[in-house]
Order: sequence, then structure tokens, then C-alpha cells
Amino acid sequence: VQLQASGGGLVQAGGSLRLSCAASGRTFSSYAIGWFRQHPGKERELVAAISGSGVSTYYADSQKARFTISRDNAKNTVYLQMNNLKPEDTAVYCCAAGWSPRSSAVFSTTSRYHYWGQGTQVTVSS
Repeated sequence: VQLQASGGGLVQAGGSLRLSCAASGRTFSSYAIGWFRQHPGKERELVAAISGSGVSTYYADSQKARFTISRDNAKNTVYLQMNNLKPEDTAVYCCAAGWSPRSSAVFSTTSRYHYWGQGTQVTVSS
């Protein structure tokens, strides 16, 4: 599966952005998808994840109240709605896919993701 993230940009603090992760392939629903971000000089961190069917989700604690992950398997796309953005949300965001035989499985560890897309820059100004 190939992934392409888009939707990043420059936004003021308190604003919103919706990122999209478009995937190729016919078996998109067999993959859990995770959104990751990486701050300059820091390790990549998982922001949110969703199971292949979309019934299960995972959020990092700091994003639970502000970010929402969703997917449309008919469009082979996963979304990350980000609200009330803060300057510390500034990072490169990318999506990744991990195959699972269980459509309800969601992965919270980076090692479960084997397919990575290019990132999209999100910059939040204060």
C-alpha cells in the first residue's frame, strides 16, 4: 500500500486543520492507519490511530480532546481533524499503515506500521 499525506499548512493558534491520508490498493480496509508527527530534532510520535474497519481508535493523551481520526474506506482515505491547534503542534505529520487480519485492531506502537507515506508540514503560529 502506498500512502500520501496532505492538508498541512500555516494556521494561527486556536485554528483547525484537516489532514488527509490517501492510499492506493484494493485492501485498504485490512490496514490500521496511524498518524505520526515529528518535531525537529525529536523522535517520531504517534498522534492517533484507527483500525481497518474504523470501529477502534487510539489517541495519544495530549491529543484526545482536540484531534479526531476517521476513515472512509470507499475513498481509501483517513482523516485527522485537528482543532484548537497550539504552537507545540508544529511538526511534520505523516501517516503509516499496518496490516492486520482483524479489522477492529488498532496499533499504538510504531513497530506495527510497515508502510509510510511522505509527510505534510503543519505550522501553528502564536
